[in-house]
Amino acid sequence: MGGIDKTTLARKVYDDSYIRSRFDKLAWVTISEEYNERQMLLELVSSITGSKQETSDDQLMEFVYRGLKGRRFLIVIDDIWSTKAWDQMQRTFPNDDNRSRILLTTRLKYVADYVSCPDFPPHSKSFLSRNDSWNLFTEKLFKNDPCPPLLVKIGKHIVRQCQGLPLSIVVVAGLLIKMDLTHDNWKKVEKNLNLFFGTVSERCQSILSLSYNYLPQYLRACFLYVGGFPEDKEINVSKLIRLWIAEQFVRARSNIRLEVVAEEYLQELIDRSLILTGEQRANGRMKTCKIHDLLRQLCLSEAHTENVLHVMNGDALKAIDGQRRVILVSKVEEKHDYRLRHSNGIIRTFISMDVASPKGMCLQLKLLRVLDALSSNYDFSCVIHELVHLRYVAVRIKEAASLAKLRNLQTIVLERDYSVRYQQQVDIWRMSEIRHLDIRWPLYISNPLEAEQTSILNNLQTLCLYNSPFIEEIIRRTPNLKKLKILDVFEIGFEPHDWLAILDSLSLLQDMETLHIETVYNIDPMIIPGDIFHPNLKKLTLRRTRIPWKVVNLLANLPNLEVLKGDRAFAGTDWIVDEDVVFHKLKYLQLYGPCDLQRWEVAAGSDNFPMLEQLLLCGLDKLEEIPESIGDIMTLKLIKIIYCSSGVVNSAKRIQQEQENLGNYEIQVKITAWVCFFKKKINLDHWSHFIEKERQMDSK
Repeated sequence: MGGIDKTTLARKVYDDSYIRSRFDKLAWVTISEEYNERQMLLELVSSITGSKQETSDDQLMEFVYRGLKGRRFLIVIDDIWSTKAWDQMQRTFPNDDNRSRILLTTRLKYVADYVSCPDFPPHSKSFLSRNDSWNLFTEKLFKNDPCPPLLVKIGKHIVRQCQGLPLSIVVVAGLLIKMDLTHDNWKKVEKNLNLFFGTVSERCQSILSLSYNYLPQYLRACFLYVGGFPEDKEINVSKLIRLWIAEQFVRARSNIRLEVVAEEYLQELIDRSLILTGEQRANGRMKTCKIHDLLRQLCLSEAHTENVLHVMNGDALKAIDGQRRVILVSKVEEKHDYRLRHSNGIIRTFISMDVASPKGMCLQLKLLRVLDALSSNYDFSCVIHELVHLRYVAVRIKEAASLAKLRNLQTIVLERDYSVRYQQQVDIWRMSEIRHLDIRWPLYISNPLEAEQTSILNNLQTLCLYNSPFIEEIIRRTPNLKKLKILDVFEIGFEPHDWLAILDSLSLLQDMETLHIETVYNIDPMIIPGDIFHPNLKKLTLRRTRIPWKVVNLLANLPNLEVLKGDRAFAGTDWIVDEDVVFHKLKYLQLYGPCDLQRWEVAAGSDNFPMLEQLLLCGLDKLEEIPESIGDIMTLKLIKIIYCSSGVVNSAKRIQQEQENLGNYEIQVKITAWVCFFKKKINLDHWSHFIEKERQMDSK
């Protein structure tokens, strides 16, 4: 049944470092009840090759087969519901008799029996014993501390009510963790649990409902909203938070940004075990989250009861009259288009999470506050200027429609129609509420010096400037940026920037935490001022900047730098890190080639990089070796090598072996591939293609 920790057990196997080291290729795909063969193939191709291929299903199957052929692989297929799905999937996997493994989880015994073979009978996950249930409960509630003696007896009775189901246990613990540790509070919960009857599954649903009923009012809408995302999919945390804010779910607090408050909301839902953590960013912060499918069912049920959210499915599309929030999670057929065109027009939110959206859907939706349809090819140019109530918009447009009337916008994501090549300006200088802005070329932000009405955008926190001609002027009018991306990719008619002036203007952004700079090929090396000082900068990504290695050492002057990513960013054959160069808080260092680096010396790795946790090296085909003293860094957990020289590979293995001899088994070494280069000319375009695929995979 659901909630018995099948996926948790599979994940422990999949994440185990010893097990992972035995396989050349690993992939995890989640199937869910509604099997989508194409989605499964896309996930496999993404895991195996590092990029998504928008080709036919037959070609995707060939990509998977060829990517696995001759290699030992581990594939986890989570939550499979039908024998038909397995029959379709297994054709994709080669059988080379090389001890590859496929691990499946399912709720259905007949599916497990159908898939299994005599040598590998299914493992039926049992309910937890009383002792294991109590241990899980106290670990969740008290971490390493014991349960207070006065609460032990009633606590054990509460745990018995969960009947050994892990999901029920952690949800009840998540409910109690937000209460004062008093006997009276626990007695109230116990009394409620005593009212539940029926099967373990029925009792589980009652327990989940109880936890929802105990939620404070300000968290209820946030929790129900998560149920609108597709089943078993990772949810981007930044996007979720921006949607919550646009929906006005997040209460303002004095001197605290709404985004910070929203993160606290999310963490509280995680503490209550109603939301699960997903992927982490390089700096350890949460990148994605997810929700258990039983809790998602609860969200959909409660959202329907309270009429706060309507999730549409292409196979079972219902009338949406009277609905204020509509989320489309699967393809809507053309015959259903009329339901949107002739709705009563009170819809405030429309989100499309599929590759297609109904035509004409905005004709009657002029009261929209949230519009997210990036997955659609629909051109919103002709209607976007009429949606004056919008707070959040993410769409494609062919022409730069006037946004002058859209004074309530907080988040703007505008992507171009790729059939359009000519440049068009977008005027954002009267949008005092704007918080997050991402406008892609050939659209670009207009020059603030020429705007009819220009204001300082004090609320703007994240900004993406793609081939913008007015970087310096824009930066001077967005003083409170937290995250800035400057992407300059070659376009006809594009004038190179004065990077010295741009870097000088960046000194005004004292609150900036994340900076990403990407330049065109064949430019002069970027010069970083010796007095560079951004007190709050935590993440720096540089691409094609060609900064000399001796200048890279100046980045150690950034006191809070945690993540440094360089993609063809540094130039020179030697990187010498002297004793006085200390990256005090750097946790994540990523160097992507190809580049000329041959020799890397550190005075004392544990002193130069005292907090380093992950080292990623890719495409460094000329580098002789990794400095041996890197292995002495006490915090180091991972060295990942991709397409590097044999010297780099051997030195990484040597570091791992030396540390294991000293009793340190914490360092993992992952070698995706290594190439032996001969004395002949290498096609740089082909090489760059491989590196780009790896970069995309790592960014995901």
